[in-house]
Amino acid sequence: MGLFGKSPPPKTPREQVREWSSKMRKEMRVLDRQIRSIDMEKQKVVRSLKDAAKKNQKDVCVILAKEIIQSRKAVSKLYSAKAQLNSVEMHMKNQLATIRIAGSIEKSTEVMKYMSSLVKLPEISATMREMSQEMSKAGIMEEMLDDAMTMDDDEEVEEAAAEEVDKILFEITDGQLGKVQAAVEPLPEIETDKTEDSEQFEEEQAEMQRRLEALRSS
Repeated sequence: MGLFGKSPPPKTPREQVREWSSKMRKEMRVLDRQIRSIDMEKQKVVRSLKDAAKKNQKDVCVILAKEIIQSRKAVSKLYSAKAQLNSVEMHMKNQLATIRIAGSIEKSTEVMKYMSSLVKLPEISATMREMSQEMSKAGIMEEMLDDAMTMDDDEEVEEAAAEEVDKILFEITDGQLGKVQAAVEPLPEIETDKTEDSEQFEEEQAEMQRRLEALRSS
């Protein structure tokens, strides 16, 4: 309600489309920050994997390789979402052109297809749900059913294939760990720095142990 109990005037189609475009750009920035955050964490895991390889910790190497695989898949998914957001924004620009000519908003099956996917992405789900409802009222798309807006939270994370793990181990260690060898044989001994700080070593060991316990309890 506005001042003195009066409701604010409804947005014009042009104002509504511009507002959606602004929200789309904002959500793309959210995804950019998420991608950077995942990449930073992945770099930490890469360093941990290299350290574990030097210490001949086979189980730890495999666990960390799986983490790297999941990080890459997560980033790929976020980039795909960014592309979808960009496509929806382009449709919004087309809507502005349609409004100038016809004076009204045009229905788009493409927008509905993209929004059906975007509402399932946890990072931007709330905003996408709100926008979907607004777009339905405005006539751009059909109203989505509840099951179409359900996020895939309980979908089990796909177990990384052994070949993927071996490939990551081979890549991160610059070929020091063979693709097949890493899966079926003990890791080869790699020279370590004899002057390595013992306190740092203990901290790394504790971190690796926490990762192992977390995996076993999941």
